Amino acid sequence: MAVPPTYVDLGKSAKDVFTKGYGFGLIKLDLKTKSENGLEFTSTGSANTETSKVAGSLETKYKWAEHGLTFTEKWNTDNTLGTEITLEDQLAKGLKLTFDSSFSPNTGKKSGKVKTGYKCDHINLGCDVNYDINGTAIHGAAVVGYEGWLAGYQMTFEAGRNRVTQSNFAVGYKTDEFQLHTNVNDGTEFGGSIYQKVNDQLETAVNLAWTAGNSNTRFGIAAKYQIDPDASFSAKVNNSSLVGLGYTQTLKPGIKLTLSALLDGKNINAGGHKLGLGLEFQA
Repeated sequence: MAVPPTYVDLGKSAKDVFTKGYGFGLIKLDLKTKSENGLEFTSTGSANTETSKVAGSLETKYKWAEHGLTFTEKWNTDNTLGTEITLEDQLAKGLKLTFDSSFSPNTGKKSGKVKTGYKCDHINLGCDVNYDINGTAIHGAAVVGYEGWLAGYQMTFEAGRNRVTQSNFAVGYKTDEFQLHTNVNDGTEFGGSIYQKVNDQLETAVNLAWTAGNSNTRFGIAAKYQIDPDASFSAKVNNSSLVGLGYTQTLKPGIKLTLSALLDGKNINAGGHKLGLGLEFQA
């Protein structure tokens, strides 16, 4: 193992099997384009089939590769404007600095973040400082890895309250075909996941979670099957008998269709099931 993942990416392969290829209760449209000079445009729009709420966002990104700079501008239908500037591998190899700010003209709310990350063999470190109306918060994370074994710690310190408000631990093991992840959040939330790549077509995942003082264990299994290079089928079920199904088809290069459904296994005839439709264009 060269560089371990960031703390939030621990167990990511299992999370992807559970989340990618689904869009329950949404009609979603994504459009991604890239100009010859490297300017990237990403626009998304979605409509909630239950609430009829429509949301959208627009993002422009420009990478100045020779100087390790990335400039990003964001806007969404909540009328929030965001600017992000990232400098990577310039001051030191493996060091990434990000300056992120957001502003809402409607409410006057402002916030800013300074993010730092450093990665090298066997180590991945991160420290973010957030400034907003609620005060200053410092988020720190560290992951170390050796011969496939991973251990990580994540914390949040709120300056206004002068105490640590979040303290999470994680331990795992990772290979190309198998991943094991366990975590403890604030000493009360426990979780774990297993990812297995059975072959080039089939991926499976299992996750479970429980809370201290509560005997209810949350459990789920999921699988993704690559039917052919252009189509895949996903399925998942949890201990509440909620069954998720997803089908993704590349209609032609740059156009992808996603269909999904969430079924309540305990009330098949009662209705209330959720359907989803997604369409992605990339040029």
